[in-house]
Amino acid sequence: MRLRALLDTDALGLRLLGGEDELDRTVRGVMTTDLRDPSRYLSGGELVLTGLAWRRDAADSEPFVRLLVQAGVAALAAGEAELGDIPEDLVVACARHRLPLFAVHESVAFATITEHVVRQVSGERAGDLAAVVDRHRRMMTSGPAGGGPDVVLDLLGSDLDLRAWVLSPTGRLIAGSKVSGPALPADVCAGLAAAHLAATRTGRRGPHRVLLDGTAYALFPIRSSARSSQGARDVRETVLSDWLLAVEADAGDWPEERLDLLQGVTQLIAVERDRRDAARTVRRRLAQEVLELVQTGAAPAEIAARLRVAAPVLLPGLGAAPHWQVVVARVEWDGGEVEGGPVAQSLLEEILVDPLATGPEPSDRIAVAHTGDEAIALVPLPAVSTEHDGSESGIHADVLLESVRDPLSAGLDGDGRVTLGVSAAVHSAEGLRGALEEARHARRVAAARPGRVCAAGHQELASHVLLLPFVPDDVRRAFTARLLDPLRDYDRRHRAELIPTLEAFLESDGSWTRCATRLHLHVNTLRYRVGRIEQLTGRDLSRLEDKLDFFLALRMS
Repeated sequence: MRLRALLDTDALGLRLLGGEDELDRTVRGVMTTDLRDPSRYLSGGELVLTGLAWRRDAADSEPFVRLLVQAGVAALAAGEAELGDIPEDLVVACARHRLPLFAVHESVAFATITEHVVRQVSGERAGDLAAVVDRHRRMMTSGPAGGGPDVVLDLLGSDLDLRAWVLSPTGRLIAGSKVSGPALPADVCAGLAAAHLAATRTGRRGPHRVLLDGTAYALFPIRSSARSSQGARDVRETVLSDWLLAVEADAGDWPEERLDLLQGVTQLIAVERDRRDAARTVRRRLAQEVLELVQTGAAPAEIAARLRVAAPVLLPGLGAAPHWQVVVARVEWDGGEVEGGPVAQSLLEEILVDPLATGPEPSDRIAVAHTGDEAIALVPLPAVSTEHDGSESGIHADVLLESVRDPLSAGLDGDGRVTLGVSAAVHSAEGLRGALEEARHARRVAAARPGRVCAAGHQELASHVLLLPFVPDDVRRAFTARLLDPLRDYDRRHRAELIPTLEAFLESDGSWTRCATRLHLHVNTLRYRVGRIEQLTGRDLSRLEDKLDFFLALRMS
């Protein structure tokens, strides 16, 4: 606000004693003081209010005014309650240093002036920031000139004194303002993400209030503008993929104008999110093409040619062909109404980012496709080395979900599951088909475990998947016959469909409800069939080892 505006407000009781030519100065704050030297508490632009208790005689005015001018204050307002008229020596000192001087009527409290100035300055700052946000939105919509979400968060910090961060649904720090101080600890990020996902699943509209370690945060969802325009029919379609804006503040008593401003900020950041998703289109297409070639049994030379196209895109500047790992993810919701493939694809793109990486684009080197309810990631590795413990470098299932299990569990909210499988690294197109099957087998191992979020790696399949290809054919035939021939014989005699029931039971990860729904059977009928399978084979389908043996026998038959 301008100094001139203070004189136009009669309720403030201000009378100008000098500095008519300086009334267009901007007031950025207000401070009340009776210190002889208040300069250490001044940052510039303040209206200084004083009761003149610092003045002992006329000689004190000159140094006091000089210190204020050096600190860059906008003006001085002296109260008449203590001395009556303002001393002439103070008027002269202010005129000498061109510092505007006001007299405050004894009936007006300094608190009244302070409240008025703070309200006006805050409102103008919010208006200025809203204008900047709007301009920034237009710039980002037309191109990358806006500078990304960090610029907007810097504005929130500098103009509204709000510490704010953008987080992924797994709790990864995507952006934060430079004025927000040190980055949020990983456990705080994970806690905020978990609270956000849990609140979103309740259907409550943001912002969501969270108290974490004694600090209040307001959590604003950042929804993709593309998905918002299409309209998600079910919150589960987007809950595991939307970003969030975390603001260190209690927004419960905020005026509508400030809430609207923060909503505008989320829309602006959503533009950056949409740009990132658009940039992933090429990588997703590459993954889809390679996946289709692998699954249709294309020649290794054709797959290798596709990999040579993908390598420069995913690993620019790399001379030699990289090694590759395959990660398979599945997101399943009770009832099956929500398509899991797109959710799993978006989630896998986020999970495979190093949790210590910051910024919206650290996943340039990940290509993820989806088919049905399954997402498949093709992850290039510049090189595969051996760690100190003898294991290979690359993605390890046992650490993949370490930092994201709690947030995701909150988002799944008792009616969903995330399961992942990780293959070993392969260095050629010939090994890619095996890596895909290996990752799928590992995911099934993870699905057989309790918990909402589970992962398994190729190391856990060493006794089955990696060894069976080297077993002689006659031994493999005997293994398959021992498990499946009793069931085939029974099906031929009784038309009991035990083999299809076994396949469906394993495909449903041992879920009685999903399997019965899939086969259009009553659960009791399904239990009877599974019991017959166990009786004929001497196996127990509640045991993971027996499930794996049946699965492999079906695949090899």
